[in-house]
Amino acid sequence: MSVTKGILSNGVVAVLQKIVRILDQLLLVPFFLSAWGAAYYGEWLTLSIIPSVLAFSDLGFGSAVCNSFVLAYAAGKKQEAANLNKSGLLIISCSVLLGAILTIVLLSLGKNFHMFDKSIIPEDDVILAVTFMIVARLLSFYSQLVEGYFRSARKAALGSLLGSVQSVVNILVGFCVLYLGCGIVGYSVSQFIVSILFISVYFSIGSRLIDLKSYKGKILRSDIKQITTKGLGYMMSPVWQSIFFQGTTLVVRLTLGPASVAVFNTIRTLCRSVNQLYSIINASIFPDLQYEYGRGNMATVHRLFRIAVLFSMITGFVGTLFLIFFGLDLYEFWTQSILTVPQDVWWVFMLGILLNAIWWTSVVTYRMTNQPYHFAIMSTLAACISVGMSYILSKYYGLLGAAIGTLVYDCMMAFYVLPDSCHLLGMKTKELFLYVYEDYSFLKGKFLKRY
Repeated sequence: MSVTKGILSNGVVAVLQKIVRILDQLLLVPFFLSAWGAAYYGEWLTLSIIPSVLAFSDLGFGSAVCNSFVLAYAAGKKQEAANLNKSGLLIISCSVLLGAILTIVLLSLGKNFHMFDKSIIPEDDVILAVTFMIVARLLSFYSQLVEGYFRSARKAALGSLLGSVQSVVNILVGFCVLYLGCGIVGYSVSQFIVSILFISVYFSIGSRLIDLKSYKGKILRSDIKQITTKGLGYMMSPVWQSIFFQGTTLVVRLTLGPASVAVFNTIRTLCRSVNQLYSIINASIFPDLQYEYGRGNMATVHRLFRIAVLFSMITGFVGTLFLIFFGLDLYEFWTQSILTVPQDVWWVFMLGILLNAIWWTSVVTYRMTNQPYHFAIMSTLAACISVGMSYILSKYYGLLGAAIGTLVYDCMMAFYVLPDSCHLLGMKTKELFLYVYEDYSFLKGKFLKRY
């Protein structure tokens, strides 16, 4: 498959995937609010912090195995890929076991120290719901490695399509569960069942795509060391998401209450729908970008990277303009006027969208080159500073203070990630803008040739 065809296929499926993801985030919220109420829903969001933190820990070793496997397979080193696959399965299985142990420890400590007593949801329901959510997350640990099968076979679009199917099923099942009047236990059980079915189908299809039948993989100490070293870096990368998203949720809950959590998180969800739009660019280029990097075709890598970054900035700007003119009306309709957005908080989130567009696409460089530590250290540091600022400012300025605290993160990352990504690829930052006309001519030629 050619690079152009691969990107187009990935792009089409990525659009579908992001639309489904946006619908997943947006459609169920009114049903949650009407079925559970703002306070109950806010408490549910707070409880979901626990499985979310454990889910983020998977992406460390999972990403390390996946990226190492793809780079080896793309370079034609199939025996090395087979060895990495075998070692990766062992490490991921150990991660699942460790996650199960952590689940038992966390829930036991929570019950013994009466951490769930202050929740408006009954303690038994809390423990059951969190248990099912965590187990579902643990089982999904294997999906990272299987994603590498699809990317190595240049069938990343198929893997993304299967992921979209899972999201659609989750939405439909969620509607049914809420319509039947189930609480958090029923909802968690339904998501758990869907997760088991998806992982089974995903692994079955992915394993048939790669050509490793004639290679017997071995568990090597060197591979385990490599995966562990890289994995620690990737583990820090999702940690920033845990600290930033779940941390700010917890800060708002502690300082302003559960109803404010519902307001803050729904605003952020709507604004990050724009992030989903330019994340489509990442999903479109990353599989082929990494494959070409593995083959050593740097001229193609540089061109694709330049085009993707600039297009992401343009998309972020257009998305922000759309929300400026229509966002508040959409929010009122979406939440059925149950929640109200302060005007100053809204404008802070608008600025955050623009800053996020500057650096978000550049992050693919760290995964592509399998060099996670640059981003991991900076993102974690920035997330800690951001959550700290949110806590301090929210005590004095309410939701506005929490919003300003989140803006600090995007500001720090915008000034760090883009130059550092260019450096990893052997480029200068100014080259992103020096070849605009040449890249435009290249795209125009590709379009005319195709149509």
